[in-house]
Amino acid sequence: MSSLRSHDDTWDIATSVGSTAVMVAAARAGETGRENPLIRDPYAAILVAGAGTGFWETLLDQDVAAKIAEVDEDAAKIFEHMGSYQAVRTHFFDEYFAEAAKAGIRQIVILASGLDSRAYRLEWPAGSTVYEIDQPKVLEYKAETLAAHGAQPSAQRREVPIDLRQDWPKALRDAGFDDGQPTAWLAEGLLMYLPADAQDRLFELVTELSAPGSRIAAETAGVSAGERREEMRERFERFAAQFNMEQALNIQDLIYEDPDRADVAEWLGAHGWRAGGVHSLDEMRRLGRYVEIEHDDTRAFSTFVTAEKL
Repeated sequence: MSSLRSHDDTWDIATSVGSTAVMVAAARAGETGRENPLIRDPYAAILVAGAGTGFWETLLDQDVAAKIAEVDEDAAKIFEHMGSYQAVRTHFFDEYFAEAAKAGIRQIVILASGLDSRAYRLEWPAGSTVYEIDQPKVLEYKAETLAAHGAQPSAQRREVPIDLRQDWPKALRDAGFDDGQPTAWLAEGLLMYLPADAQDRLFELVTELSAPGSRIAAETAGVSAGERREEMRERFERFAAQFNMEQALNIQDLIYEDPDRADVAEWLGAHGWRAGGVHSLDEMRRLGRYVEIEHDDTRAFSTFVTAEKL
């Protein structure tokens, strides 16, 4: 279980789980700056630059990987691996939404949307509505920052400012959601921040709200061995000290380590969905973005699950 989490904790964009949204946006910004990027997110750097987290803004430096390698080559490989992982993950779920749109789905719900900019950067068919659910301060920061830079969503975007531990289905319906229409759901970068029972409850509610033909995509929570978590903690502390980043959160302190949590594809398959999955490392290899790192434990990395409601 996480050492920094409680049942009623909250956050803004610069603290706790909120700061992880900045981390992911920084990875998207870094990928966008590559010569042949897997994804392009012109809004990521804007959102990171104004977040005020201190640490993640340093990742906007295109030379940061080389600087890390000068100090710790293994850390540089981990840094490269995680950056590629974020790019591959974003690419996978972008394609998921493209396929859902081709199938005629026009109602989209992004759970714990953070600094996700898909409502702005993807090409949505006419009539598409993207619902974004997250903490009020997180949604407020994103909307105000992008509006200040003249960004306009490419679909109708509706904010649902609520904690997922509260009655978010009611808030979603109040925002205009129609549970009689097929929906494309996304749970990306979310499940690892939920305890096992909350994960089950989340999918129960999604299932109740999903008309036949709805789709869902989810990134599962990896499970690391105790000694591996401790090794990564020690490496993070050394790395943070070397780069004057002591104020940065260790992401592992925010994650719920529940080894007995349900297998997402199996759970969905038993509750009226046709589900399958692709392991993230296999997808990284397929796209030519795999970086071999020490102690590469497949259990510690997620599976990208997709399913359709029967």
